[in-house]
Amino acid sequence: MNHPLGRRRKILGMALGGLALVLEMAAGVGTPAAAAESVDRVVASVDNIAITQNDAEKQYRLELFLNGRSPEEAPGSSLEGVRDRLINHLLMEQEAEVEAGNLPDFSTQAEKAWEEVRGKYASEETFQAALEKLGMSRQEILGRLQAQERTLYLIDERLRPAAWVDLSEIESYYNETFVPEYERRRASKPPPLEEVESQIREILVQKKIDQLLPNWLEEIRTGRRVRVHSF
Repeated sequence: MNHPLGRRRKILGMALGGLALVLEMAAGVGTPAAAAESVDRVVASVDNIAITQNDAEKQYRLELFLNGRSPEEAPGSSLEGVRDRLINHLLMEQEAEVEAGNLPDFSTQAEKAWEEVRGKYASEETFQAALEKLGMSRQEILGRLQAQERTLYLIDERLRPAAWVDLSEIESYYNETFVPEYERRRASKPPPLEEVESQIREILVQKKIDQLLPNWLEEIRTGRRVRVHSF
């Protein structure tokens, strides 16, 4: 059974592009809009920070790489979704800047995420080949991964208090979802509710955070000048 927080780390959230969701991050994205206009097509802007087509293409390749896929695949129409995710990540990065003094260091988590990405490739050779095709350094990717972890932390801090789960919800999930899924996958008897209660509670909390996230992002967005342009 996939943990919702893991799904969010995998694609960074429903509204961060589809959240539950690779993860994506806004670190390293954006230049002053006026300067970007002259060198690259601007596809969106948040206040005076531009997101260019090159940013979206680079992010698309990074997402492929983080998912263990070749970063050479052509993006096609999917760049619009990448653009929207970059807007949301840039908004979250700006929120994180407000909390900068109160946020922990995420370098350890980024290193762990780097190893998880490495494990998605069949061999070290295929991993290094994909990294070379991506054209980004290890430090640059670690910076993106730190931004991702920072965003996840901020989302959890802001939304967890409103994501309360009561016992009746846990019991319903256990009877209607956990037990049938357990019996489908295994031949043994499911563990009693008491043994998996905390695990189920966290799953449900994360699901509620997923549901609350789009509205919070919309609130953040209304306080910024966000413009979206076609490719």
